[in-house]
Amino acid sequence: MPTRFRVRISEIAEKDLDEAWSFISEDSLEAASRFLLHLEEQVSTLETFPARCPLIPENELMGTQYRQMIYGDYRMIFRIAGRNVYVIRIIHSARLLDASILDKE
Repeated sequence: MPTRFRVRISEIAEKDLDEAWSFISEDSLEAASRFLLHLEEQVSTLETFPARCPLIPENELMGTQYRQMIYGDYRMIFRIAGRNVYVIRIIHSARLLDASILDKE
């Protein structure tokens, strides 16, 4: 049986979700709700084998070991620590990623 990880979502990542929902809901409440539901389903898959997701390219510049899961136009940035997965940010993929937006973990 595969190891189960506990997925924890940071407060800032929760805020990111709220902002994404608000943005999408300007066009369609139904689309925003569907997006949020599917994104949450994707996050829950991190309970098993989160290391399947690639390391982010920015790690080399930032000296970190973050991973990412892509869903639509959004990147879920997370790290693995022991049997925990910490979702740090959920950002639009067009947004530049630098250490300053990850510092608020």
